[in-house]
Amino acid sequence: MNARRWTVLGATVAFAFVVGACQEAPTEPETASFDKPAPVIENSNGAPSGKHYNLNIIGVPKTKTADMTGNNGHRIFVGLGRQGEVTKNTKILLTEGEFAVLDANGTDGEAAFQLPNPDPDCDGTTDYSVYVRALGKPGGSADMQTCYTDTSGTWCAADVSGGVSQITITRSPGKQKFSNESKDLLYVDYCTEWDTTTSPWTCLDWTIIPLFGEEVDEYYWDYDNNGLKLAQLRFYPISTVAWTDEEVVCSDES
Repeated sequence: MNARRWTVLGATVAFAFVVGACQEAPTEPETASFDKPAPVIENSNGAPSGKHYNLNIIGVPKTKTADMTGNNGHRIFVGLGRQGEVTKNTKILLTEGEFAVLDANGTDGEAAFQLPNPDPDCDGTTDYSVYVRALGKPGGSADMQTCYTDTSGTWCAADVSGGVSQITITRSPGKQKFSNESKDLLYVDYCTEWDTTTSPWTCLDWTIIPLFGEEVDEYYWDYDNNGLKLAQLRFYPISTVAWTDEEVVCSDES
């Protein structure tokens, strides 16, 4: 799936997202939940110091056949792709709950990960933050973006002014640093008004919501791998002010 696209009632319209060498997988302690806040102290690698949940997205060249449902090993396998030539897409389905890998085998095109609602108050400030970096041998990149599907279609990061954006994870030479990607991986652009006279429907107005901020058919990360061996995601129990509360709107039922 290419970045920023609408799929409505079977039609697809362009609207204006890996990874892994196991030899460089981190050895820091991992935890499936947070018992106490981590101190907000940035290390030389760009990440805070303290307890965190670690998720590795590992790119492999061949499809895995083993059943990895419920195989919570802090990693997800995805198609590797080939830098500059072939892109492999994986849909990482997202479920609300304690951090856990529900389906680690994304080489068949679909994996599953569970994580808490990042902004249950819907005020634009997260309860936890996600930091991302690329590891493995230099070369390769992956595009990643948040999406949701409901009865009207599929909506992904559209790069509209002030909205959620696709991120690109690139393995460049030298020491790799983490970047805080909470704004773009924990929220999604959400359409609130439609023109149903067009085919496909046209989104007339939109807002920003956190993952699980509205009841929809599914939330997921769309992951396009172009030769990246390893993407590392760390979830820290610290807040990020991602948006103003005027920009984030959730329904009363959320």
